[in-house]
Amino acid sequence: MKAEDIRRVLVVGGGTMGQQIALQFALHGCDVVIYDLNDAVLEKARKRIGKLVRFVAPHQRIPPERAEGVMDRIATTPVAEEAAAGADLVSESVPEDPELKGRVLGMFDALCPPEAVFTTNTSTLLPSMFAAATGRPERFLAFHFHDLRANTVVDVMPHPGTAPATTALVTAFAERMGLIPIVLKKENFGYVFNAMLTTLFQSAQTLAANEVASVEDIDRAWMGVMGMFIGPFGIMDSVGLDTVWHITDYWARKTRDPQSLKNAAFLKPYVDRGALGQKSGQGFYAYPNPAFTRPGFVAARPDTENPPEEAP
Repeated sequence: MKAEDIRRVLVVGGGTMGQQIALQFALHGCDVVIYDLNDAVLEKARKRIGKLVRFVAPHQRIPPERAEGVMDRIATTPVAEEAAAGADLVSESVPEDPELKGRVLGMFDALCPPEAVFTTNTSTLLPSMFAAATGRPERFLAFHFHDLRANTVVDVMPHPGTAPATTALVTAFAERMGLIPIVLKKENFGYVFNAMLTTLFQSAQTLAANEVASVEDIDRAWMGVMGMFIGPFGIMDSVGLDTVWHITDYWARKTRDPQSLKNAAFLKPYVDRGALGQKSGQGFYAYPNPAFTRPGFVAARPDTENPPEEAP
């Protein structure tokens, strides 16, 4: 198989990243099927993708005529057999649980064509943790996307059992879509950028959980010194606090690190009440006009009339 032979893509998981990934493939000529067990998730995915195209297409300099017909290339279904039919590549974006990922990909191994390449969009796990469960470890690797509204960097990370031809194929496919592939020489938790970002998140959570400084002042410190337009808690809001909590909680329980457990407990109340960040309209900040975007946020003390929502 060559990169140009990848024409039909199955995206497993209709959440935030699944939506962006599906749009990316469709914008570059692939027929895409999004699979999710939840009909409401699928309906929401189609609506959100329709809005996303207005931001992603201009950013990637996609011709308007190609962007206009993109929704015709995207189908959704809760039926696994329909989703798997004729798939050339599978992109998985289910929650960060290696057992769940392995179980889902193993199910599709029995349904997809034998030549189909399987990929995972995991943010923090290693593909080797569930490669055997996919049923096709030599045709499996991590193909990880970042926020496609802001950049076109993707990570291509093989595990020790990935065939070199699979790595070369996925890398060429990324380049065909105008993406910037970062090909890792070996497995690494968090790839390259996320490994650095996770450290930033952990440090910010620790400062807030230990009541060293407020969420706003932690963001102001980062933004002021680094000259950035957003701080770590603003970034967490954009990722989704449910995703950030899930990752933090998973590794906290895995390592039993007291501070990590405390950080997960700090995040949990936001998740429990649905304050998930940008996608829910409320997280550490209120959206669509969060406090950190207002003039004077960094230079002066933040407006105390609209502080970020604190965990109870």
